[in-house]
Formats: sequence, C-alpha cells, structure tokens
Amino acid sequence: MRDFRQLQVWKKAHELTLNIYKTTRSFSRAEVYGLTSQLRRASASIGANLAEGCGRSTVGDLRRFVDIASGSASEVDYHLLLARDLSEMQEPLYVEFDQAINEVKKMLNALGKSLRS
Repeated sequence: MRDFRQLQVWKKAHELTLNIYKTTRSFSRAEVYGLTSQLRRASASIGANLAEGCGRSTVGDLRRFVDIASGSASEVDYHLLLARDLSEMQEPLYVEFDQAINEVKKMLNALGKSLRS
C-alpha cells in the first residue's frame, strides 16, 4: 500500500480539482446539474482513482486505476473545452486550465509507463 498524498500527480490533480470547484461556482445556474456537476465529478475522479489504486495490494491494480484516472483526465479536458465554447469560461482562464490538465495527463502517462516496466 502506498500513500497517495506522496504522488506529485495526485497533488497536481487535487489542486486542479479545487480550482475547478472554485471556478464552477460562477457557472450559470442552468448548468448546475449539467456541466458544473460533470466537470466537478470528473476532476475529483482523477485524485480518487489514484487514491484507490494506491490502496490496492498489487502494482497491476494501481496501474489499472492510473488508467482510469487518465480517462477521467481526458473527460475533464473535454468539459473544459465545452465550458469555454459555451462561454461559461473566458479564454485566459481556459488556457490556464488547459495547461494544468495537460500536465496532469502527461504525469499520469509517465506514471503508467513506469508501472508497466
């Protein structure tokens, strides 16, 4: 069992999730059960899957949960794009989030590769 709090990728994903929660407070009320909810759940899923994988007993299990976290990161990537295109998020903020989610995706990819070797 590993301590997920020690993973740099978990720290980045957690920070991203906190920022998404703060930002989505200003999304339109019409999106509270749609885009806001989906974006929050997908972002929280990244860190949650890393935590669950670290709590498992085998490297194979951890690798599987890293893959699931990667899928959630791609979902966040899409929802951020959608938020921008629906004018829920201005371009400068979108660029910041886009950089952050791409960094998390790269880190997840690197972690997954290291667990495969």
